[in-house]
Amino acid sequence: MEGAWEIAFVFFQVWLSIVVGLIMLPAMFGVSLGFTDIYIKVLVKTLEWATLRIQRGQKEQAALPSQSANGIIEKDDGSMQEEIGELRRSHPKNLAGGDFTLCDAFYFCKKGIENIVEDQVTQRFTSEELASWNLLTRTNNNFCYISLRLTIIWGLGVFIRYCILLPLRITLAVIGLSWLVIGTILVGLLPSSNVKNWLSDLVHITCYRICARGLSATIRYHNKENRPKKGGICVANHTSPIDIVILANDGCYAMVGQVHGGLMGVLQRSIVRSCPHVWFERSEMKDRHAVAKRLKDHIADKTKLPILIFPEGTCINNTSVMMFKKGSFEIGGTIYPVAIKYDPQFGDAFWNSAKYNMVSYLLRMMTSWAIVCNVWYLPPMTRQDGEDAVQFANRVKSAIAHQGGLVDLSWDGGLKREKVKESLKEEQQKMYSSMIIGSDFNEASLSLLLSVSSPDDPSAPVKGSGGL
Repeated sequence: MEGAWEIAFVFFQVWLSIVVGLIMLPAMFGVSLGFTDIYIKVLVKTLEWATLRIQRGQKEQAALPSQSANGIIEKDDGSMQEEIGELRRSHPKNLAGGDFTLCDAFYFCKKGIENIVEDQVTQRFTSEELASWNLLTRTNNNFCYISLRLTIIWGLGVFIRYCILLPLRITLAVIGLSWLVIGTILVGLLPSSNVKNWLSDLVHITCYRICARGLSATIRYHNKENRPKKGGICVANHTSPIDIVILANDGCYAMVGQVHGGLMGVLQRSIVRSCPHVWFERSEMKDRHAVAKRLKDHIADKTKLPILIFPEGTCINNTSVMMFKKGSFEIGGTIYPVAIKYDPQFGDAFWNSAKYNMVSYLLRMMTSWAIVCNVWYLPPMTRQDGEDAVQFANRVKSAIAHQGGLVDLSWDGGLKREKVKESLKEEQQKMYSSMIIGSDFNEASLSLLLSVSSPDDPSAPVKGSGGL
């Protein structure tokens, strides 16, 4: 029995030496020994071979059903007036004047069925569809048995991911988080000074680099000259909780969020000792004026770290950017937009909080092949004369979507958990009423004809494909 314990102790020493010497220490100094690059290259070659083998196997077998990368059905991009005009073949241009034809109902039936089958919002909260199997999970395509060699490669991948990578990543995560708690508490004991700020930045960036190495993260930062500066606000699209780790590898930020309990609460209380993060109680989060004041006070001090905010308010599946909440753009200051785009070939970074809890999500992350992503720092932006907060938010969102190759959507990400606002439905009713009655109609006429209620939020953004 003693011999078994000695062997286990020797194995633990060797394991810890490898982790500390080959991964942890290089990560602390921001140095790469090249192991991750070699691993990614081998992985790319393996996935390319698997893809070719699957394609060849599909030709040999019966044709498998496939789906369009753009969705199940093709949707028309025309306006309501154009599409209804097309239905009214006899009078396609003469839509006003109080005329109503029964064929108008087909337009709304068609839009309703399209959105029941696959709308623009719901599909943004499901995992991004892959064109080919990445030896991790199967896509919606019905892949069948292809070959013995492919099955052996898949089984070998399971062994590597769960028996080698998972223990290694858990070890690095524990080391990184423990270092973060202990380091920030010790730095917090020092009096306020430039030395304390320097040590705080060093502790934060070192711990985040260790955690990133634990995910085999390969991150490419572009246009570093546009990196957020102190006294500003960094806004980025939101795919995953690890977005913070990805960005904090290249610079330090002040976090904004709600006070939590448990392990998250321990981390929050420790890191706030060394760095002025902005944490709110649950009651404060509902008070927009209190939140705005805290943020304004923070950015007014040009010695404090830039605030990191994800204006979407929820995770989107790495294909789109949804509506930015205007609160971040009302407080003034310089906005530093950042676009983040993950490569889904190596692992699905999207956190579907409706399907997976945090523990399950982290397990999926730690058993994926790797985290590969690109980060673009966009030029700083400020609010222009005559531009309100909503317009400014939309301009920043469009810039991020364009740079990251993401779809720019006006829908609120809150639809992930909430019902569509009545104001969005009413806007479509207004559009149709203006076509039938003409432009000279008022709210009373609309209420009488369509029996709609007053809008909850008249300023809410509208997307033309909403249904009645």
